[in-house]
Amino acid sequence: MLTFTLTKALPGDPVLSMVGERAQPEVVEKIRREIGADKNVTEQYLGYVGLLLKGEFGRSYYTNRKVFDDLVAKFPNTFKLALGAMAIALPVGLFFGFISAIRKDTLTDRIISTVSVTGLSVPVFWSGLLIMYLFSLQLKLLPPSGTGDIRFLILPALTLSLPALATLSRITRTAILEVCGMPFITTARAKGISESKIRFIHMLKNALIPVVTVIGLDFASYLNGAVLTETIFGWDGIGRFTMEGIIKRDYPVIMGCVISGTVIFVLINLLVDIIYHYLDPRIRIR
Repeated sequence: MLTFTLTKALPGDPVLSMVGERAQPEVVEKIRREIGADKNVTEQYLGYVGLLLKGEFGRSYYTNRKVFDDLVAKFPNTFKLALGAMAIALPVGLFFGFISAIRKDTLTDRIISTVSVTGLSVPVFWSGLLIMYLFSLQLKLLPPSGTGDIRFLILPALTLSLPALATLSRITRTAILEVCGMPFITTARAKGISESKIRFIHMLKNALIPVVTVIGLDFASYLNGAVLTETIFGWDGIGRFTMEGIIKRDYPVIMGCVISGTVIFVLINLLVDIIYHYLDPRIRIR
């Protein structure tokens, strides 16, 4: 309801965006009736709720296609981009965070921390343009934009992975340093367990709870569509679809993207809770 109300409160008229400001009044009025814009906000909202109860998101004002069908068609592209980004961010972020924690207060730690802060601070639209300029325009290794095979996927996935990589690195470092000071680590060393086993089994496993939380939130946000990344690289996913809906004031598209994104977040959070159950015996339901 809040999203619907705020969407309707946006300045501008979707009908005028479709036909132009010089269109005849009777044409404008006809289109208003066709899309239901001639009704008050309450009637429009109740009508939209009725569509949701039928499992529909309505039709796009511009293409007259069902929004649900477009979301289903574009979701695989967004899913591939999200998987590609996490495939880069997950191993690199965990590795950097682990090394940074093990070598605390050394030059390696300071370098990794600086790189992580930079990755968090640089806007995605700027890093995306730099990556496109370097690998596409200068080195001519990969296509600059478009939707296609893995060659088209690499650059947007790399761009999208940078903030998650930096976040994972910092969270992993903090979590491992916290675990290092716990009594069971001291006990493990006193028993003569090898340092490598302590680090990779006792430390890393017990530090995974906050890491899994970050992974789940990042992956859910990627599945919602990385708006800036998909727009910059012309990737035909949910993020770009959302941006087009906002620019055109295509209200059914905006609402469909928001609602589907909400469902994705709920499902991913549920999955993360289930993973907690297997990672940490202390939080299992008995």
